[in-house]
Amino acid sequence: MSANRTTGLTIGRLAKAAGVNVETIRYYQRIGLIDEPVKPAQGYRRYPPPMVERIRFIKRAQELGFSLNEITDLLSLNDGDCNEARTLAEYKQEVIQQRIDDLCAIQRELTKLIKACRKNVSGRDRCAIIATLTRDRRSPI
Repeated sequence: MSANRTTGLTIGRLAKAAGVNVETIRYYQRIGLIDEPVKPAQGYRRYPPPMVERIRFIKRAQELGFSLNEITDLLSLNDGDCNEARTLAEYKQEVIQQRIDDLCAIQRELTKLIKACRKNVSGRDRCAIIATLTRDRRSPI
């Protein structure tokens, strides 16, 4: 047996070790996040063990809100590019904070609508929630 057939991980073992499914690995290959090893004439492709860490990095970065394009940028950096990595993370933090602010504003508006709806126990007035959702947002009223 050649060393190539006995070293490395099959795609199934790689997926299991990294905590993802095989289709995730194939997708990452299609979009260029990970390289697809050459398939030997007989046998299975073998992935180097460090590929587990790369896939875990990708998944963790996604959990932190980084897009796949942003992850590509992060992966292109080496360990010495901490300033650039920090800049990317600071930008992502700003984007996430804006989303949080937007969600808080939505939550406040829904709270107002729910309170208005609770006051309309008789059902005589138009439902505040339905009225708000059907109103043309472009009109000043």
